[in-house]
Amino acid sequence: MQTPANAQIVHSGEACNVKDDNISERIYTIKEGDTLVLQCIVKGHPRPQVRWTKTAGSASDKFQEKPIFNETLRIESIKRIKGGRYYCKADNGVGVAAIKSIRVDVQYLDVPVLTVHQTISDVRGSYYQEKTVFLRCTVNSNPPARFIWKRGNVLIEQSKDNGVDIYEPLYTQGETKVLKLKNLRPRDFADYTCQVSVRNVCNIEDKSITFRLTNATSPPIIRLSVNDTVVVDPGQDVLLNCEVTAGFPPPTVVWSLYPRSLPLSAQVRGPTLILRAVTLDDAGTYNCTAVNNVGNPARKIVNLVVRSNNLTFQITPDSNKDSETIQMGRDLKLSCHVDATPQDKVNYTWYKNGAPVFNSESLILLRSDPDMAPGTSSLEIVDMKFRDLATYSCVANFPGSRVPELRVDVNISQNSVSPPLLSVPPGGQVVSVREGGNVELVCLVVDGKPRPPILWSRAEKDLLMPSGTAVMETADGRLRLKNVSRDMMGAYRCQTAPYNGLNIKRRELQVQLNVQFPPILDPVFQDARSRNSQMVTLRCNILRSNPPRLTDIRWFRNGDAIRMPMADLKEMPELKFKLEPTNNGSYECRVSNNAGTSTCTFNVSAQPYNAEFYFDTPNPVRILKGNNYSYNLQWTQKDPEATDRIIGYWINVRKNKQNVLWKQIDLKGKEPEPGVLISHTISDLKIPLSYEVRLSPITTYSTGDFVSRIIQYSERESYHVCGFENERICGFSQDRSDIFDWTRQNHLTRNPKRSANTGPDTDRSGSKEGYYMYIETSFPRLQGDKARLLSPLFNVSSVRGPKGSGRVPYCVSFYYHMKGKHIGTLNVLLRVRSIASVDSVVWMKSGHQGPEWRKAFFDISPSGPFQIVFEGIRGPSFEGDIAIDDVSITMGKCKQENTMNRNHGAVGEITRWLSISPPG
Repeated sequence: MQTPANAQIVHSGEACNVKDDNISERIYTIKEGDTLVLQCIVKGHPRPQVRWTKTAGSASDKFQEKPIFNETLRIESIKRIKGGRYYCKADNGVGVAAIKSIRVDVQYLDVPVLTVHQTISDVRGSYYQEKTVFLRCTVNSNPPARFIWKRGNVLIEQSKDNGVDIYEPLYTQGETKVLKLKNLRPRDFADYTCQVSVRNVCNIEDKSITFRLTNATSPPIIRLSVNDTVVVDPGQDVLLNCEVTAGFPPPTVVWSLYPRSLPLSAQVRGPTLILRAVTLDDAGTYNCTAVNNVGNPARKIVNLVVRSNNLTFQITPDSNKDSETIQMGRDLKLSCHVDATPQDKVNYTWYKNGAPVFNSESLILLRSDPDMAPGTSSLEIVDMKFRDLATYSCVANFPGSRVPELRVDVNISQNSVSPPLLSVPPGGQVVSVREGGNVELVCLVVDGKPRPPILWSRAEKDLLMPSGTAVMETADGRLRLKNVSRDMMGAYRCQTAPYNGLNIKRRELQVQLNVQFPPILDPVFQDARSRNSQMVTLRCNILRSNPPRLTDIRWFRNGDAIRMPMADLKEMPELKFKLEPTNNGSYECRVSNNAGTSTCTFNVSAQPYNAEFYFDTPNPVRILKGNNYSYNLQWTQKDPEATDRIIGYWINVRKNKQNVLWKQIDLKGKEPEPGVLISHTISDLKIPLSYEVRLSPITTYSTGDFVSRIIQYSERESYHVCGFENERICGFSQDRSDIFDWTRQNHLTRNPKRSANTGPDTDRSGSKEGYYMYIETSFPRLQGDKARLLSPLFNVSSVRGPKGSGRVPYCVSFYYHMKGKHIGTLNVLLRVRSIASVDSVVWMKSGHQGPEWRKAFFDISPSGPFQIVFEGIRGPSFEGDIAIDDVSITMGKCKQENTMNRNHGAVGEITRWLSISPPG
C-alpha cells in the first residue's frame, strides 16, 4: 500500500513560546544563544525522505539553498540571523510532496550604546551662552525595547522636570531614545543611566549603560605622526602613531584597513600601528579612529604606498605615417614606464650614448606623456637623421628610497629595430593531450628586433585562462598547462605585447588545444531485473567521445569476455540474450577510443527487488503472557511483477547479531500486488528488548537481498496514543449501534456556518492544523442522541498483574472540550470482551466546562481483552458540541500530574474514579 508523504513539525528545543499568528502559521519563539530543535514527523509509504530549507526573515534576503536531509534540525547557540521561515519537505515519490513551515523568531537584547552630543548657543545678543547636552541611547532588540532614564538612582520623568526632554528621533538605525538636558544646570552634572527592557520575554534580563557627565566632558581630537601619504620601499618597517591630544573620558584608539582586515604581520600597541617588512600587498588606506562616545569619533587617514620596480619600454614609429619601421626623415618616440605608486615620486632621466639628453629642436622630453599610460616618460626624435642613430637609455630612480635605480637601454639603428613575426611550429596549430596530462602551446617570435613578450588569452569571449586571469604573459612564447581538463579545450590566442618592443599593430596567431577523453556513457550503472527464460536487452549509449572514433567495444559477464561477432563501431552497443539461472550476474560494456576506456555496468538478475517496510502500522505491539510481546510487521513488495513469481519470504529476527528466529513465510499461492500491504506477526519477543528484523523475498528460482529494520517495544505503540492526525484515526471506529457518528476535523476544515459559541478553535496543542474528534449537535440531532467511538481491541487477558493481583492496571488519559450552554454528557465506558461484552461507565462529565481543553485520566484493571468507548450525548439544543483529543492508554497506574499543563495551557483534573474494575 503506497501512501503519500505526510509531515508535521514539532519542537523539542528551548522554546519560549509557540503560537499561531493571524495567517495560520506557527511561530516558534526562542532566545538567542539557546538550542533550536525542530522535528519533522513524517508518515507515508515508502518511508519519505526529509529535506529542511530556510528562507530568511525579510524579503530582501536571498533564499538559503543549503538543505539538511534529516528528520531533526538542530542549531546550537542560535543567532539572530538564523531567524526566519523553516520548511520541512517530505517526499516519497507518491503523489505531491508534503511541505510544512514554521517561523522561528529569535529574541535578543543587546547592551545599549550611549553617546553624548553638546551644543552652545548665544542668547540675547551674546550676553551669555546656553549649553545643551543630548544623551542618545541606541539598542538592537527583538521585540522592541522599552527605555528608562535615570539620574543617579532617580527615575527621570519629563513631566516633573522642565529642564529635560525625552523623545524618539526620526531616521535612526535601531531603537533610539534621546534625553535632552536644556540650559545645563549644575545639578545636571551627574551619572546618567539608560536602561532597556524587553519585559523579561524569554527570561531576557534588562540591560543598561551609565555615563558620567562632567564639565570636562569633551569629544576626542587626534593627530598623526606622519603625513597623509607615506611612501616606503618593499621590506621596510612602518610605524604609524595616532596621538590623542584631547577628549574626556579618555578615548579608545582603533586602527583598521579599508576595505579589508589588517595584515597578519600588523602589531597594534595602543595608538601605535607597526607593520613589519611591508610588501606590495600591504599598501592601502589605513584608518585611525578615536572614540569616547562624546560627539563624533575622530578619524585620520594614512595612504601607505609601497614602491614597485617593473620597468618597461616602447618604440613607436611615426604614427602619422602609419609606419612600422625606423625611417630617416620621420619621427620616432621612445617611452619608458615604471609601475610605481605614486608616479610623481619617480624621476626619469634620458641618456644618448651615455650623455644626458636635454630638450632641443630634434629631441623633445615628455615627463608625463599624455598619449601613454599615466606616469610614462617619452623621448621624441623629430625628423630623424643619421646623427640620431644611437643607444638611448632611460633611468628611473626614487629619491629618498632604498630601491635601486632602474635602467633600460634601447639601440636605435636601421638594423636593430624591425617588426616582429610570429610563427607556430609545424604541427603545433592543433595540440592534442589526454585529460589529466601536461601540455605546451608554442608561439614563437621568429623575426623582429627587439623581441617582445607573448601574451596568451582564450579566443572565445569571456573565457578565462586556467590561471583564472584573462591574460598570461610568457617571455619565450611557450604556454605550459598542467593537469589538463576537458573544459580547457578550445582556441588560444597568442599576441605580441605592446611593450618591450615596437608599439605597433599586434601580431597574433591561434593554437587549438584538443583535450582527448574516454567515451562518456549512459547508464554508468543499471539494475536490470527480469523473469527467467525471457529476452533481456542491454544498451550502452555513447553520449560524447574525443576522439569520436571508437577503437573497441567489448562485453563481459562477471569479468569474463563474452564471445560474440565483432561489434560495429558505428552502432550503439547492444547485447541481447535469454535470461537463465546460469547467466545472472554483472555485465559490462567496455567502450574504448585512443584516450581510454569507459564502462556501462548492468546488474542482471532474476532476483526479486527488495521488500519495503511500512513504518506507519497502527498499534503494532501486543502484550503476551510471560512478559512477552508480539509485533505486527508490515511491508510492500517493490515491482513484484518484474521477476518470477514471489512465493514467500525469509524472515530473520536477531538480537546482538544472534538469531532469535529464522523461518519462511508462505504466501500460500497469493502473489504480492504493487502497493498492497503484507503482514506477519512476530511473537514471543521479550519486553522491553529491541530486535533487528531482516526480510528477503523468495521466488521459484532465487532469493532476494535482505533488508533490515529495528523494531522496538513501546508502551506508546502498544497501548494507544492518538491525536487523530491520520484519516485512519489510529484504529478507532464508529459504533454501528448508535444514532450518529463522531466527526474528525481541525480549524481549517470547520464548517464556516457552524455554531459560533460551541466547540474548540484548535486541537488541544493550540495548532490550527491539528485534528480532533467531536460530535456535531446541530440539526437533525435531537436531545438524547448518542454517538460512540470505539478504541482498538487490546488483548491483555494473559498479562500478569503485580504480586498478589491477577490484573494489571492501565492508565487512560485524554483531553476533552465541553463549551456551550446546551452541553449534554460525555461518558467513557470500559467494554470487556468475554462470553458477552460488558460495558461499564468509568468516567463522565456533563454541562458547560469552560472554553479550555481539559485533561482527564483514570486507572482501569480489565479482566480480559478490552476497548475504551467514548460516548457523546446530545444536550437540549445546538450549542452543545463535545470534542476529544490525544487519547492515551498505557500500562501501569496514572502518574499524578500538576493541575495545569504548562506546555499547552490545558486544564487538568485528577479523576477520583480510580482502580475501577468491571464485574467478573
